[in-house]
Formats: sequence, structure tokens, C-alpha cells
Amino acid sequence: MTPAAARRLLGALVLAALQGCALLPGGEKPAEAGSAPAQPLYRLEVEAPDELRALLLEHLDLARFRNAPATDAIDDNELRRLAAAAPAQARALLETEGLFGATVTIAREDPPGALPLLRVTVQPGAQVRVTSAELTARGALQDAAQADPQGPAAAQLAALQHDWPMPPGTPFRQADWSAAKNGTLARVRAQGYPAAAWAGTRAQIDVPRQAAALQLELDSGPLFTLGPLAISGIERYDESAVRHLAGFGPGTPYSEKTLLDFQERLGKSGLFEAATVDIDPDPAQAEQTPVRVRLREQPLQQATTGVGISANTGPRVTLEHLHRRPFGLEWIARNKLEYGSDLKRWEGELLSWPLEGQYRNLIAGSYERLRSGEELRTASSARIGRTLDTQRLERLYYGELVHARLDTLAGSTIADALWANYHWTFREVDSVLLPTDGYTLALQAGAGEARGRRTSGVTGTARDQGPFARLYGRLTVYKPLGAAWYGVVRAEAGELFARETLAIPDPLLFRAGGDDSVRGYGYRELGPTVDGALASGRVMLTGSAEVARPLSAKLPSVWWALFFDAGNAANTWTALKLARGYGLGLRWRSPVGPLRMDLAYGEELRRVRLHVSVGIAF
Repeated sequence: MTPAAARRLLGALVLAALQGCALLPGGEKPAEAGSAPAQPLYRLEVEAPDELRALLLEHLDLARFRNAPATDAIDDNELRRLAAAAPAQARALLETEGLFGATVTIAREDPPGALPLLRVTVQPGAQVRVTSAELTARGALQDAAQADPQGPAAAQLAALQHDWPMPPGTPFRQADWSAAKNGTLARVRAQGYPAAAWAGTRAQIDVPRQAAALQLELDSGPLFTLGPLAISGIERYDESAVRHLAGFGPGTPYSEKTLLDFQERLGKSGLFEAATVDIDPDPAQAEQTPVRVRLREQPLQQATTGVGISANTGPRVTLEHLHRRPFGLEWIARNKLEYGSDLKRWEGELLSWPLEGQYRNLIAGSYERLRSGEELRTASSARIGRTLDTQRLERLYYGELVHARLDTLAGSTIADALWANYHWTFREVDSVLLPTDGYTLALQAGAGEARGRRTSGVTGTARDQGPFARLYGRLTVYKPLGAAWYGVVRAEAGELFARETLAIPDPLLFRAGGDDSVRGYGYRELGPTVDGALASGRVMLTGSAEVARPLSAKLPSVWWALFFDAGNAANTWTALKLARGYGLGLRWRSPVGPLRMDLAYGEELRRVRLHVSVGIAF
């Protein structure tokens, strides 16, 4: 709940407690069927600072009754009673904002032939401010802090006192006072003491001095440690997969983050539709408290079909099948077939259920046929490896065999490679799906042996074999800029190290251009020219800068953007010439991810291109 909402709720409770309001006839009742539409019975003006004016217009009885249904119409005597009660009600509301010395007056005008006008005038007076805030503790937290003044408990208690949200000098508002207490208590409960409660809290207001002295005593209760897992909802799958994802054992100190991380891993495992992980904060079970894991399983098999279109590869239809226990094995089998005008692809994957240490074994294969401009690429691969996917970090290492053929106007290249690769991805963002603050970093490194042959009408056929290495990195930074503006900066680079004459499978080389590269150019449209035909390069560099903001306050999920991209691929860094693109974009931050539409101008081509994409590339 926001502070503004809390203040409105508190104001409503204050008014409900006033005896004068209890005497008012009728109150606010829902209009009965057939009752006449609400008509203004009088006019009301409130002269006060904007925030206070909004508060009074929402909660004063005078404001609520002026549009009462005709069946609940009040007479002049009742209106006079409402007016007489208004100053006291207003002062009670203003006190929740820390304004204990406010002056409130009300005046009535009855102009001929017009509705009565009631004018409420507010002189807020001085704001009460916090002059002292004392937070003490008792229970296991205090005992541990006294026993070891340099230990974690003492540091935790000191942090609570240092981070108290209402230090001296802070304006005192009832909603802020409630939020500060609730937030501090939630923090203690999340950090090992789920049975914590306030033993006592007091806000002593000195009206003449406009001062508030705050005193709080925390009863932490016992320190909880985690015990055995109590798993429910398992029918199709084994509990072993759940236990491997826990990441903790009996005796681990309780923290809310530990359980939430475990819950997230269960959700990302691919086995469960829903997962809830919690404990019973019963002080009697503080030592080795059972961890309750309640699960709803995914079905054994799942098939998905789809149609779509992208600026990169044109229209397509897709069919995907998932089996979460093929032949009774503890693996997840996935097959995906994509058939489009430019791209035809099959991907298959066997991913084991979580193992000890949360690693998973991986066996995968793929085949694709991609037509891009005047070239045709066919490629296949087979890989075996292991993967680890945590909340912020992904690791993947594998060995792979790659075969590819590239046919262009200049000739053909057929190449094979056997290599080992390591991928590392780190995310530190406020939202994985719709980030606005933080960064992501992806790094890849690999090395192996390649062999192949090139056929050209100019040079004939050349064969070669030898070692190679490949490096790649991509950094994306998200940053709020203020005034509802947000910025995104991306940098991407890669290089393949090998003899110039060595043929490398095209999927391991580099191109630029497209939705997530350099907008204003087609997919894989930027690269070196070899024998008069576009080819893939051995070095690549791209970058992008973008600013965006919502179209309006009424459409916070629809943004417009300005962007500038630059980049290219080449065979050497000295030959690299950056191609530039820039333009305007539209973003819909949907619940399933962002939809982007960009109209970009490519300087090298001197033409405008529309880009459409869904999702985030890390």
C-alpha cells in the first residue's frame, strides 16, 4: 500500500470513530433500484494546499453527501449539522498528516437562485517533525548482540536502528509512522525472526513545540533454523528433484530470501505449474522448523502451436512438444519445429531433472535452413554439456559438433568444427521480464578444431584444417533518468581467432543487422564482402543507446522511444566500418514481455525499415 493510500484509509477510520458522525442520519447507502440519479444538493469549496485539499474532499462528510441520491436527500437542518461538524473532522484528518495546530473555518453563502455554497478554509500551521527516535530490542536478537558485540546479530540490530525510516527531522505523518513500523517488523521477520512483534511503540506529540518523540521496543522472539522439507503435491515426479533444488539443509538459519529463492528455482525447473515455500512461524518450533513445500505439477506432456512474423525472418508457423518424463526417465524432452518463408528449423533437447548442486545435464541437437538475401545456409549441430540456472547467474558448458554449408553468389563453403564452449550470464535487474534498472552481462568463450573447404569461381577449391578460438560478450545497462524517462545502453563484441585460410562453420562467425543488432538494416545484412558477395566476419562490434518514456500517465505500459545504433562485422578490426541507424520506436510492456516496433533509418542504405520484435535478448 502506498503512503497516500494509507493516509486515505487512516482518514476514513478516524472519521468513523467520531461521535458526531455517528449521529448523522442515513450515511452513505447504495442507491435502491429505481432511485433517481444523484443530483448536487449544494456546492463545496475547500481552500487548502493541493494534497490536503484532496484528502478533505475525499473524506469530509460534506464532500460525500453533496451528491447523495434523491432518496437519501438531506434537509437544511441536516446540512447545518454537517457544516458544524466539518471543522472538527478536518482537524482530525489533518492531524494524521502531522498538522496538530491547523485552523479550520467554514462559511456558508446562499445566493438567490443558486445552490448553497459552503467554503472550508484551512490554515495548516506548522508541521510536526520527529525530534528523537529510539529503537530497542529484547529476545534472541538482543541476547545474541550482547553476547557478541562484533557478531552478525549486533550488526543486524545496528542496521535496523541506522535504517529506521523516520529519523530526527522527518515530518511526522500517521501513515508514515505505520509504514515505518510495518516495514521494520517485516525486515526483522525476513532475516531470521519470523515470530517478531512490537512489544510497544509510542509517538509522543508535543504540540506547542511541533515535536514528535518516537519510542519502539522490538521483541524478536527466537531465531529460527530450517528443518526437514514437508513436500505435498507430488504425484507424477519424484521428491528428489525438489530436494536437489533446495540449496540448504537442516540447521540453516531461516531467511525469507532463502525460501523465495528456493520457490523461484522450483518454478523455473519446468516441472511445476505453481510452487509455494514457507514455514509456520510458531516459536515452539523455532529450532528445525519444517519447511512446507506445496506444489502443483505440470502435465507430463504439452504441445504448443503458433503463428507469427518477424522483420528478421518473415512469417512462420511453429510446433513444440514437451515431455517431462519420456520413457520413465528423469529428463525433460523438448522438440520444436519452425517453418517459415526464410527459416526452417528443428531444435531438440534432453534436459535432466535437477541434480545435486542444482546442475542439470544437457543433450541437444539442431538443424536449420536459412535464406538471407542472395545466400542459403544449412547447418546442424549436436552438443552435450551441463547447465546451472540460478536467480541471477546462468552457467552452461558443453562440447559441440557443428556442420554448416553456406552458398552465395561467390561460391560455397562447407565446414565442420568440434569445440568446447563456456557461457556465463549474470543479471542484476529490477525485473527479468521488464527491466528498467540494472544490467545484464553475457560472456562466451570456446576453442576447438575446424576443417573445411571453400569453392569459388575465382580461386577454385581450397581445403584446410586447424585450431580456432572464439570470444563473445554483450553488456546491457538499464537506467531510470528521472521525469519518467528511461535509458538503455548496449555494447556487443566478438572475435574468432584462426588462420585466415581456415574455413569456419558460418554459425560460429559474425554478422550484424536486425532487431537486436543494428536497426535500419536487415537481419545478417552487415558483414564483409568477399569476391563480390556478402560474407560472415571474424570480428564484430555493435552498440545502441535508447531513451524512452510512457506516452501518457493514462497509458503507463505504452512507451515511445528514440534510439541510435551502430555496428558491423568484418574480417579484421582495421577493416571494420561502423554502419549507423536511428529512429523512433513504440513499446508495449505487456505482462508476458515487451513488444517493440521500431521505424529505423539506415544511413548506409539510405532507406527506412520497420522492425518488430518480442522479448529481451540477454
